Amino acid sequence: MARNEKSNKWGVPGAVVIFLPLLFFLWLISTDVNTTTLYKGLNYGSNQTSTPSNNNYLHELIPSNFDNESCLSRFEWPLFRKSSPYMPSSYLLQKLRNYETLHKKCGPNTPLYQKSIQQLNSGHSIESMECNYVVWIPLAGLGNRMLSLISTFFYAIITNRVMLIQLTDELVDLFCEPFPDTSWILPPDFPIKNLDKFDVNSNVTYGNMLDKHVIISNHSYNTKVESLPSYVYVYLVDNYRTSDMMFFCNDDQIVLGKVNWLLLKSDLYFLPSLCSSTPMFEEELGRLFPAKESVFYLLAHYLIHPSNNVWGLVRRYYMSYLAKADEKIGIQVRVFWFAKVSSDVIFQQILKCAKMENVFPELDSNGTKFIETDEQKPSKAILVASLYASYYEKFKSMYYEHSVKTGELVSVYQPSHEEKQNTENQSHNQKALAEIYLLSLCDVLMTSGWSTFGYVSSGLAGIKPLILMPVWHKKVAEMPCVREASMEPCNLSPTKVRCKGKIIIEKERLQQYVKQCPDIDDGIKLFD
Repeated sequence: MARNEKSNKWGVPGAVVIFLPLLFFLWLISTDVNTTTLYKGLNYGSNQTSTPSNNNYLHELIPSNFDNESCLSRFEWPLFRKSSPYMPSSYLLQKLRNYETLHKKCGPNTPLYQKSIQQLNSGHSIESMECNYVVWIPLAGLGNRMLSLISTFFYAIITNRVMLIQLTDELVDLFCEPFPDTSWILPPDFPIKNLDKFDVNSNVTYGNMLDKHVIISNHSYNTKVESLPSYVYVYLVDNYRTSDMMFFCNDDQIVLGKVNWLLLKSDLYFLPSLCSSTPMFEEELGRLFPAKESVFYLLAHYLIHPSNNVWGLVRRYYMSYLAKADEKIGIQVRVFWFAKVSSDVIFQQILKCAKMENVFPELDSNGTKFIETDEQKPSKAILVASLYASYYEKFKSMYYEHSVKTGELVSVYQPSHEEKQNTENQSHNQKALAEIYLLSLCDVLMTSGWSTFGYVSSGLAGIKPLILMPVWHKKVAEMPCVREASMEPCNLSPTKVRCKGKIIIEKERLQQYVKQCPDIDDGIKLFD
């Protein structure tokens, strides 16, 4: 470009250079974005800016026929992020475009949806149906919900099902609609009521149907569609039984593929189990995601976008407190009820981890460091995300009472401290989602082991975090933290079932992309 500009002066290339910023400025005006604020945010430092390649990635992944104003986060969030090395494969892009077409054709209140509701009421599945569905039922905390939602969407796109979500009161105004010209919300007149009451003992779970021989998967290819119920309830929760785990077997997937409606409840990131246990999905994973650890990152960037109200919380806080920092460090602390220790113990664990990994600037305990007031020093912002204020207070006191040897300026922030988890409260969830996205805008992340909140934050950020090792018997592990080898979330409770089918995935091949989670021995995750 520079060579052309020199040779052509104000010729066509020069005109293009002048014209493109004008187009960008006009676009900002048309989308009602605060242009001055956003522009400043993109120029505080190179570590906050996105590159043109990041914008190209955005426009490839996100369909172009969206109204920008209806969901500002969909187009603004990547502008605050570093460019990503993970580009969507052409196969994934085609799969998403095909899914959008299918969802628009089969979505709520379409003629094909109404036809499918008639089939649902008939009591049995029908082979000739154009549209098949998987209904996502929310369960547990926000982190669990986002992980199971992404897993369910992955299942939908590889099985050609339309995903609809049960929108409970606490989820209202949390996420944007992800698909153009249609809705993903299950209509309130859906004939099956009280979906939240379905549990492991419900007669319609896949496991119970197998146990009672309502469904027989041994002869999957010979199973007639009309012999199958109109819907099956899939229970993939951490206390699921062996018969429920048969969902992940090849023969069982062949049978379930003939059922028109699946109602799926999960609190897990069950996606790794889908690909590590089911040969028919393993090949599809490789085609969709050549980089295995980019699965959650790419699908979440496509599917999940905070509503304008939630994004307002994120943008205002980020621009007011974090944007000017040269480096942003996110610290997410979750203390589980079964492993409670004092905040002092956890704080010392954080400091040991930070010292081991050189996360924080070293304190000048003697207070002898002379600071040149007219010299501009690098700045660090520490963002604390926790239900409790104690960790924020300890950090704030530490940097108030001590200077740092490098002379760096350190600021400490905490957006909220709710004291207890209240998943059934909409306002609580909006604040939690805002903090997940604020963490995703950090350059360094330290998150609690076993925490789905932490998994989602680092997965959205595309960062391999430092994982604070879980506390056992009120005792901190000798190794305070470990550096993650993958940014993929952990499936905390993967299937342990031995499938009956003859087709299995070779163990050696499996070990190339599935590994044990560092924070829980039984967990598995995808990696490269």
